[in-house]
Amino acid sequence: MTPPQACYTCRYRRIQCDQAARPCGKCKKAGVECLDKRPVRWVKGISIRGKRKGLSLSNSDAGPSTGSAIIPFVVRPRPSASAIDHVSKIAPLPMPFELGDPSVACLDSTSKYYLSYYEDCICSLFIVYDSSSNPFRKLLSLALSDTTLMKAALALAARHRANLGYSFQRYDEERPPTHLNVHQDALGYKHRAIKAISNALNDPVLCSQDSTVASVFLLIFLDLLESGSDRWNFHLEGAKKLIGFSQHQAHEPGETVKLIRDFINSQIYLIETLGATFVRPNLLTDSNPLDQARVVCKETEAVERSFLGCPDYLLIAIRCISLSRDSIHDPFDQETLEYHKYNVASVVQMVTEFDCWAWAVNLPQSDRTKENAINDLCMLAASYKLGAQIYGQRVLDTLCHTNTSITDLLTRLIQSIEALCASDNLLKCALWPICIAGLECHQARERDFLIQSLEQFWDKTKCINVINAAKILQAHWQRSGRQAQNSSPWVIDIGLSGRDWLLI
Repeated sequence: MTPPQACYTCRYRRIQCDQAARPCGKCKKAGVECLDKRPVRWVKGISIRGKRKGLSLSNSDAGPSTGSAIIPFVVRPRPSASAIDHVSKIAPLPMPFELGDPSVACLDSTSKYYLSYYEDCICSLFIVYDSSSNPFRKLLSLALSDTTLMKAALALAARHRANLGYSFQRYDEERPPTHLNVHQDALGYKHRAIKAISNALNDPVLCSQDSTVASVFLLIFLDLLESGSDRWNFHLEGAKKLIGFSQHQAHEPGETVKLIRDFINSQIYLIETLGATFVRPNLLTDSNPLDQARVVCKETEAVERSFLGCPDYLLIAIRCISLSRDSIHDPFDQETLEYHKYNVASVVQMVTEFDCWAWAVNLPQSDRTKENAINDLCMLAASYKLGAQIYGQRVLDTLCHTNTSITDLLTRLIQSIEALCASDNLLKCALWPICIAGLECHQARERDFLIQSLEQFWDKTKCINVINAAKILQAHWQRSGRQAQNSSPWVIDIGLSGRDWLLI
């Protein structure tokens, strides 16, 4: 009798197979496909040779394919009919990995598709400029050896893919796409990702791993794709606590892990800084155990490793203004009030003196720093500068019980947003300035333009928080038309809407 052999999956993962059954216990526990033999390579079309060479599953009856879509062609195990049908309808993208990589070979065909979708679409979505140093793409190197992070990445990809079935204007009237399984895929991957993270949080070893922090970090972006409210702050606080655990690891991280760790730290600082402007006072905790001087990216670092491209100088200023805004709800004496007035006025003045052109010019030189790219980055920085000036002035007005005219600032901010609308990359970084402009504008023409900008933003990102941003602005405009002039300023009202919005 021939003794049972270790499965191909365990051999490639370099672990001892229990050889108990198919799937074996090790593969079943890891949530990967248990393969008997090495899969055949991926090829263009559904056949390597003959009359069907070059044809895809979706056009095999229509004649030779002129596209370059790559279809998984696997001899063993044979994909189910539903899996083949599902993948063929989505029109797969080229895989960025070698099939010989064990972690990729162990994935089913649908997961392989979403992994490719993540590499092709998600990595370029949540970054200013895509490049070989894109931290979201480098996360895949961790995901290949960590099933929890892999599930989080697949959940992100599946949700974005599902959002393609919706429109900006009629989102509330539409049902999930019925001709594809993408909506069910998104819910399924999210469920598995959250379950895997929950299990990791109960394990002292897994809890301190960088891959677990990265998994929770990706859930923040998943919330942007789903709604942008009520869950992102829990993920943010959880990631900050996990970072504190991982910092106590004795071993020195490798270069890739260090890059990912620095990126996550700095982007968490950015998210909580901009996120705090539109939520309840004191909703988010202080950055500890994150060190502000360490987590903020150095101005000399490449903009390719930034989520939104907001200059760090302005982030620090916005954070200072928010701290004074939150203090409005706390009882304090006249001396403390005067301190906050002086503090906000000083910060607003420093923001006013910030040189956007010098910031853009002094960024590290690369292929994208041609003159037009420098102009674009200067305009992006200007939109955050003007937004910070308006935000700071309104907080100062609240402290001083004044109502300063910001017509000139608003006009320039709308002009900068208009310029960003012409950029292929940078409009997707400007939701926060757009919302600041929307909360201040009173002219119908300006409001119509901002809604059109948000629709263009949606077309580029498919983040549902953009649709909700439009609803928030429209509701604010309706209230401002009914309320008296002495009503509470928006810097106070926006955080008391009953929902905690992340409008970035």
